[in-house]
Amino acid sequence: MKIPEILLIESQHKPGSLARILQVIGEAGLVIENLDVVKRDQDKTVWEVTLNLEADVEYNLAEAINALPNARLIGKSDRVFNRHRGGKIRMVSRLPLTSLQELRDVYSPGVARVCLAIRDDPSLAQEYTGLRNTVGIITNGTAILGLGNIGPVAGLPVMEAKAALMARLAGLSGIPILMRETDPDRVIETVERIAPSFGAIQLEDFAAPDCFRIEEELLRRLDRPVMHDDQHGTAVVSLAALLGAARRIGRSLEDSVVGQVGLGAAGMGIANLLASHGLRKLIGTDLREDALQRFEAMGGRRASLDEVMARADIVIATTGVSGLIRPESVREGQLILALTNPDPEILPREALRHGAAFAADGASINNVLGFPGLFRGVLESGVRAFSNEMFLAAARTLAELAPEHELVPSPLDPAVHEAVAEAVREVAAAG
Repeated sequence: MKIPEILLIESQHKPGSLARILQVIGEAGLVIENLDVVKRDQDKTVWEVTLNLEADVEYNLAEAINALPNARLIGKSDRVFNRHRGGKIRMVSRLPLTSLQELRDVYSPGVARVCLAIRDDPSLAQEYTGLRNTVGIITNGTAILGLGNIGPVAGLPVMEAKAALMARLAGLSGIPILMRETDPDRVIETVERIAPSFGAIQLEDFAAPDCFRIEEELLRRLDRPVMHDDQHGTAVVSLAALLGAARRIGRSLEDSVVGQVGLGAAGMGIANLLASHGLRKLIGTDLREDALQRFEAMGGRRASLDEVMARADIVIATTGVSGLIRPESVREGQLILALTNPDPEILPREALRHGAAFAADGASINNVLGFPGLFRGVLESGVRAFSNEMFLAAARTLAELAPEHELVPSPLDPAVHEAVAEAVREVAAAG
């Protein structure tokens, strides 16, 4: 697995100094992910250099950098950990609470009037509480990113990140809920009991196959939107990327053979949404028989990995296995989405080098483009459930917003998430 390593390097402030440092890094076979100036004085500069290193490889970079006449390694930065220190989210009041009258209005005795009004007419909770802005982000930690079953507490940084993104990009309050429970029946019962706290439920990082049953049963039991993001958020952004790629190279998606490598939560979510979009030539592979049977039940055809690579015009990989796809198996003109994070099944540059027309990984084709706007739209619409039509509309919107030479738009643009929310609202209004 690759991990970010952040080096602090001091160099002489003169022509060629940085170039020599970069040469040493390049000779080690490394690619720089980010480069910033931390400090500069009259004759020296301190650079912060972010690299992605293989965790089990010794690079001897310190020795090579210190051997340069113009530079020295002065330390390592904890930038990633520093940004997590104390957590990434907090709950704050929407009201200033600057006077005793405000206190009495929002708490005792004024709040009693609102409580009684909601008792008499429960629909008023949508207007006089934060339900329409609140999403429960629930996990049991059994399938965190590409890291696997690391438990709910170890997965909390991911849940906090989801909440931070909801707040920043869609104005929603995401509340992480951690469950020390892996039995699907007890998960369902627990979520059902706490669901009244939230306007909607985002299921996150539940392992397959339990995730399918958990979502299906909660959709049946609850009167509010439920979405397993690993399935549907990933599917929305994947379809958006394929729509953009197919348009640019003049290829019909509906006439393409799509190979889905990995039929867990993300893989099945993608396959189902592609089928809803009208794709019928779906082949897939997985090591688990139950996953293959589920795929066949929705209309796909099973195949081996070698058959997928030999037959598919489009290959989508969601296996959690870094380096699974051999570069030499890539065919000329294929579209490759290797979506496992943090390390993809094949690096995009390797796929492109071996003939792929387009290639991308999970860093760029990421469900952050989907879930903030999807939840904003469904909560504002007041509907009880998401629909495939909403997911399709969101994917088409993202594809239309992608800049030239990009498969998807920037996830940091609030207008993108508002456009996704609007697409969901339009579908809800239509029916």
